[in-house]
Amino acid sequence: MTTPFQHEPGAATGPVPPPQCPAHGMGIGPGGLRRLYGPEAEADPAGLYEKLRAEHGPVAPVLLHEDVPAWLVLGHSENLHMTRTPSQFSRDSRRWRGLQDGSVAPDHPLAPLFTWQPVCSFAEGAEHERLRGAVTDSMARIDTRGVRRHINRYSNRLVNDFCREGRVELVSQFAERLPMMVMCAIIGMPEEYNDRLVQAARDMTRGSETAVASNAYVIGALDRLVQRRREAPAEDFATWLVEHPAGLTDKEVSEHLRVVLIVAYETTTNLIANVLRMVLTDPRFRARLSGGHMTVPEAVEQTLWDEPPFTSVLGRWAVGDTELGGQQIKAGDALIVGIAPANTDPAVRPDLSVSMEGNRAHLAFSSGPHECPGQDIGRAIADVGVDALLMRLPDLELAVDEEKLIWAGNFMSRHLVDLPAGFAPTAQQEIDAEPLPAVARSRAQAGWEVSSPAAPRTPMPAPAGPHTPEPYAEPGEGAVIPAQRGGPAKVWRSVVRWWNGH
Repeated sequence: MTTPFQHEPGAATGPVPPPQCPAHGMGIGPGGLRRLYGPEAEADPAGLYEKLRAEHGPVAPVLLHEDVPAWLVLGHSENLHMTRTPSQFSRDSRRWRGLQDGSVAPDHPLAPLFTWQPVCSFAEGAEHERLRGAVTDSMARIDTRGVRRHINRYSNRLVNDFCREGRVELVSQFAERLPMMVMCAIIGMPEEYNDRLVQAARDMTRGSETAVASNAYVIGALDRLVQRRREAPAEDFATWLVEHPAGLTDKEVSEHLRVVLIVAYETTTNLIANVLRMVLTDPRFRARLSGGHMTVPEAVEQTLWDEPPFTSVLGRWAVGDTELGGQQIKAGDALIVGIAPANTDPAVRPDLSVSMEGNRAHLAFSSGPHECPGQDIGRAIADVGVDALLMRLPDLELAVDEEKLIWAGNFMSRHLVDLPAGFAPTAQQEIDAEPLPAVARSRAQAGWEVSSPAAPRTPMPAPAGPHTPEPYAEPGEGAVIPAQRGGPAKVWRSVVRWWNGH
């Protein structure tokens, strides 16, 4: 096995392939280590994970952008141990030896992801409890039923934009837009929603040349929101963070809003696109869904196993010298949570074709004290959004051969560039219409929980007097759902036949 990280400052430089060597095109860097970025990693991340697993076992030395060394944790149990043991593997990036010795520059392409910020995701101990408590307490005040109405309204609004065309590009026209619309409403800044915000949110996690500028754009919008809420409180997530007894500073509020917005947006965009791809390309998956053998929430959960929104996440930093997966980890080493490789670890999934229905042991949202606190928001957006889309367009079909679908990737995620689909043109409808007939939704659960738990979960308490500026105002609890336009009876019969698999 190659001795890892030989090219670090003060160490001997490992062998480097000559310029014309084929290894340059195979993602091989200094010291013979595989790069977790570049053409090979982006084209076939699953293949790269398996090569690393075969060569190094459950923990592998890899190179990040600019050939910065790190450890990629591939094993399921090893990832659980790392994420659940903050005394050994900290989230405080200031421990990174590369930052301390200057080998990782402040303007590194991944700086928006690892630069320490005063947020719970970089804190440990009492400070983590203070900051995380403010986030979870504020999330508990969200009116879950109201947000589900938001999701349904925005889903129908988006479908109205293209339903008469008979064709749609589902990534840019639906999957990328719905999560940002919903998250802006939850946070309290619907007026900031625009194409630039959508683009910036996608770009800042890519390790691109413009990632730092995109991060600054998002922070600017959030700083303005925090200032408004200090002066004029409202019933929204930003206000609840501002007013929380933990006493968050403006900087702390802004940074936590950024974490919630970007993580929820990125994960949910990828999740929606991946669920829709499975529906359009896998006949067995679609047959189970349309035949009533699988609910949309169950389809979402299966997708979290097979195509998690984040493939890996930087990171953890070793508190001291330790051992993990047979590798000797040095104090200050960077480690990457390998979500996708952990989900395909042969120790937990010897047969990847077997359904994981009912099993939520995947690591799509990490684990331990830093497990994603907003994961059920993402699940709800995907669940209700996909329901609403398939309700409106039950004959949706992929418009190109599956082999022609284009993927883009980086070490954090692999996402569809586009997902073109066709359908029979249909009329617009009132955006308050329910996404599914009651009989088809009978197995879905109330509240955020959308994965069919064993027992119903008590919905979270709703805040008094929710308010959202027009045109985002919600109908009253007793409002009558408007009838569909253009032959509702015929449309409903079509939907029921589709849902029953006919």
